[in-house]
Amino acid sequence: MTGDRSGVPAPPPGGTGNGPAVSRQEFDALFDRVRTWGRWTPADRGAWNRVTPEHVRRATAQVRSGTAVSLGRPWSTTPGPDNSRPALHYMSDLGDLEPPEPATHKDFIAVDYHGKAVSHLDALSHAAYRGQLYDGRAARECIDAAGARFGAVSALGPLVTKGVLLDLPAVLGCDWLEPGRAVHAEDLVSAERALGVTIGEGDAVLLRSGSVRRRREVGVWDPGTASAGCHVDAVPLLAERGIALLGGDGDSDVRPSPVDGVHSPVHALALAAMGVPLLDNLDLEALSVAAAETGRYAFLLVVAPLDIPGGTGSPVDPVAVL
Repeated sequence: MTGDRSGVPAPPPGGTGNGPAVSRQEFDALFDRVRTWGRWTPADRGAWNRVTPEHVRRATAQVRSGTAVSLGRPWSTTPGPDNSRPALHYMSDLGDLEPPEPATHKDFIAVDYHGKAVSHLDALSHAAYRGQLYDGRAARECIDAAGARFGAVSALGPLVTKGVLLDLPAVLGCDWLEPGRAVHAEDLVSAERALGVTIGEGDAVLLRSGSVRRRREVGVWDPGTASAGCHVDAVPLLAERGIALLGGDGDSDVRPSPVDGVHSPVHALALAAMGVPLLDNLDLEALSVAAAETGRYAFLLVVAPLDIPGGTGSPVDPVAVL
């Protein structure tokens, strides 16, 4: 099979599976090729350092109608194949614990958010490869039971930048990509052309596979076993464009993984090599409709993670403004 410029075997024409398979040797060479260690200060903000005040000013020019679209999924307390650790929500005060007036009502929430059901941001401390976090920091020296001392979500702060929606079902004329379908670099380029957008430095790229619609219409399955997402051969293109954030309605990785012994290769490349935080489990259905109605697939994106010292990420409800 002929290789492409990434050093990863090229996908077969018209392929719909998760391949081609990638060896650990090929993957390690790709990891070393796209890594950006030593590039930024502070290092634990990683690629978010690309977003300067000038980037923010340019991003605000994307706003035309002022329509704001939430990209987060509802807080899910229902267990299922895609939600093995449901979020918690209960009322802690029904207005009877304090003298009135006014009566107050309070509730409690908690969540183990790294999974397939909660919209969340992965900070750079979330994934290590070959024992190393981003910038070559030893994971065992940076993370313990108290949390992360490098790459914590508290180091990131808010992100305001240009977002780009690559709506693959809209481009391909289908309702959704079937679980296990890999998205390749050629798919990203084709989507750019079809949707009239160009991924630039400091941009946030959001990939819609249609998984949320599929779940609603077909039913629940385990995305940890099979999900549409990026093949590793798409990563060099994103690295060349200098993105600041990658996200989608899955967790960005195609599953099953095409890389032997690496269950989440895009996580390893994005977080540990490139310093690119990830947005997982978004709901991009409303944004897909709004983008189609306006004919605009670029917008202002606002991501404001919780300030959790030592946290490896945060639940989040990003907002796109068209």
